[in-house]
Amino acid sequence: MTMEVFKGLMIPFLGTTLGSACVFVMKDKMNELVQRALTGFAAGVMVAASIWSLLIPAMEQSEEMGSFAFVPAAVGFLAGIFFLLLLDEIIPHLHMNSEQAEGPKSNLKKSTMLVLAVALHNLPEGMAVGVVYAGFLTGKTGITLMGALALSFGIAIQNFPEGAIISMPLKAEGVSRGKAFLYGTLSGAVEPIGAFLTILLAEQVTPFLPYFLSFAAGAMIYVVVEELIPEMSEGEHSNIGTIVFSAGFVLMMALDVALG
Repeated sequence: MTMEVFKGLMIPFLGTTLGSACVFVMKDKMNELVQRALTGFAAGVMVAASIWSLLIPAMEQSEEMGSFAFVPAAVGFLAGIFFLLLLDEIIPHLHMNSEQAEGPKSNLKKSTMLVLAVALHNLPEGMAVGVVYAGFLTGKTGITLMGALALSFGIAIQNFPEGAIISMPLKAEGVSRGKAFLYGTLSGAVEPIGAFLTILLAEQVTPFLPYFLSFAAGAMIYVVVEELIPEMSEGEHSNIGTIVFSAGFVLMMALDVALG
């Protein structure tokens, strides 16, 4: 693994860490509209990344299948959806602004389950970055280093508000600033870990790379539909989440096309 790839895998984690550091400079509680806007932005980035960085490359790499070039993308996508559905069922976690924990019953602290919820959210993003860099390393997929970096920067940009979204509410719950920052940072640590493991696995099964790409896309879309869209729409009606979703989508699309 080259130093460029290592740096690329760590860029999203840096975004989460910097976002978590907002707990040291911002007020105790984040404005509800701001939180909705940041959630919508993250959703837009993830949807665009799923399409341009993952599903389209998966189908392009299956062109030899002719009219059935969609099959690896469809199979991988559905597998990613069901994988996250399974994790949702077996890992106890608590979504933001919710009092009812999901998954099996547990005696874990609320702060721990909040971190687990964000870690579940971040896992597909780490997988996505890892599989794109794996495609670049094989040299047979048409994925360029700049294209992989575009995904890294796109995920990092949307990770910045995510870091703040986890650390700020923890501080409001009475957790110290230092611990809130630590928990926010740890929630993003799953991304580089997932990316490294995905690279190790994908490099061994290069012919199945289209399935890995679309698997990551399915996992990310699951998070968007299951978690982000409901969060950006809850409470009093507002169009802010939809508007900023559009901005995130266009930004990630532009990054991928311009740099890829």
